[in-house]
Parts: sequence; C-alpha cells; structure tokens
Amino acid sequence: MNFTAHELRDADRRVREMAAPERQLQAAVHQAEGYRNFLASLTGLLTAVFVLKGQEDISKLGDTSRWTVIGLLITGFLLLIAASWLTVAAVHGRPGEEIMLEAGRLLKYEKERTKQIWRLVEWSRWLALLGVIAVSAAVIVTWVSPAGSG
Repeated sequence: MNFTAHELRDADRRVREMAAPERQLQAAVHQAEGYRNFLASLTGLLTAVFVLKGQEDISKLGDTSRWTVIGLLITGFLLLIAASWLTVAAVHGRPGEEIMLEAGRLLKYEKERTKQIWRLVEWSRWLALLGVIAVSAAVIVTWVSPAGSG
C-alpha cells in the first residue's frame, strides 16, 4: 500500500497524540467504565438465570448438593462484587486523592494511574470470570442433583 506524505504525517501526529499520558489515561478510564457496566449487567443476568432456571427450593436437595450450591453462590457473588469494586476503583480512583499541580508530577501521576487502571481491570476480568463459573456451576448442580440425596 502506498501512502502520501500528508497521510504519513497525519498518522504520525495521531500516534504521538495517542501515546500522550493524558490520552492513555482517558483510554484506560473509558475501558474501565465499559467493564464496570458489563459487570453490573452480568451480575443481574446471572441472578435472573439462577432464580428462573435453578430449582425453586434448594432445601429439597441433599445435604452435600445444597451446601455445594450455597458455597458456589456465595463464592460467585463475592467474586462478582469484588470485580465490580475493582472496576469502580479503576474508574473513580480513591476518594480524596490529591493530584499535585506541577507538570512533572502530573505526568508521573497520569502514567502511574494508567498502569493502575489496567491492573485493576485485569484483576476484575479474572474475578468476574471465576464468579461466572461459580454461579454457573451452582445452577448446574441444582439441575443435576436429585432431591434428597446427600
């Protein structure tokens, strides 16, 4: 593919703009906002699936199955809550966090905050995945466990 000199200069300018710390920070916050919204939707969906598709009364399950379902649900929802909390922390930061109004400190803050956001989002993704697996496993246990078996 052949590009004109103007296209190459324009692309070079855009690359420099995208690499700027403030743009990287904006991109990281934007992605974290997306994950936060996704997790809220996912948690609501999983709750609906469990309520609508699981057994209506898990007390009819045998002891082992019942406690397995309870443990998986507690674990799953705690993982989803932790994932949601991390995305909120990624988007909003800590309350009362001070940003020093000096050029060098601002640039350092933007770079560090961007890395922190990516790290929080990555942890959130893994916790959400584990939470989904745990809640899904709880639903499956309610489907396959016979009533009254231990």
